[in-house]
Amino acid sequence: MRVCILVVIIACSWQGMGMAQLIMVIDDEAGVRDLLGDALKLAGFETITAADAMIAQTLLRNTKPDLLIVDINMPMMDGFEFIERIRSNGDNTPALMLSARGDRADVTRGLTLGADDYVTKPFGLEELVLRIKAILRRSQFSAETSATISCGPITLDSDSHQVTFGGEVVDLSPTEFRLLHVLLESKGRVLSKTYLLDEVWGITFESESTVVDTYISYLRKKLHKDGFEGIRTVRGVGFQLQAEKK
Repeated sequence: MRVCILVVIIACSWQGMGMAQLIMVIDDEAGVRDLLGDALKLAGFETITAADAMIAQTLLRNTKPDLLIVDINMPMMDGFEFIERIRSNGDNTPALMLSARGDRADVTRGLTLGADDYVTKPFGLEELVLRIKAILRRSQFSAETSATISCGPITLDSDSHQVTFGGEVVDLSPTEFRLLHVLLESKGRVLSKTYLLDEVWGITFESESTVVDTYISYLRKKLHKDGFEGIRTVRGVGFQLQAEKK
């Protein structure tokens, strides 16, 4: 009863905002698909479900959901491989991964492959809806941001979702792009790992994840060249993007 009341309250909030975003639920357990489908519909979302990743790939050819909820343990193709495949094919649809496994290595792997968040089973519907809202809010903000931001030889254009270095296009993954966007917006400021985990991955709780360090290293490999080393580590604090060449 408490869950039903909670979901109805959330539904009123979302319907009042006129939201009708489409969420695809990908899980091989029918009970989980039904539970999430019903709860998300009550929360004001449109939903579509897939029993496995192969079906989901077929649906994505003709359907453009606003967010994917992806189970990890599925037959034929697990959630990790599914995320890796769609990202490699240029599909940047926001994705939230579900798993009964909460090992730090699994969380880091999911986020590194391009998932936007990672929730372990069992989960509360309230927490899940709040995380979905956070992901959609961040993706909507990115889509609406039209400014071109620069720092030294780096330029990021949100309209074309393109990054250039000295005029040459640099190929970044969706997560690398979001991380660089946050660094550029606050260029010159030192940003803590906690802040970056919240802004880029939506992790608002205490976490020992090394995903920030991993993605900072990815950006450095692609952007530290021609004498430019602008992504600086401030030991014990966080990271800073600066324009100076060294």
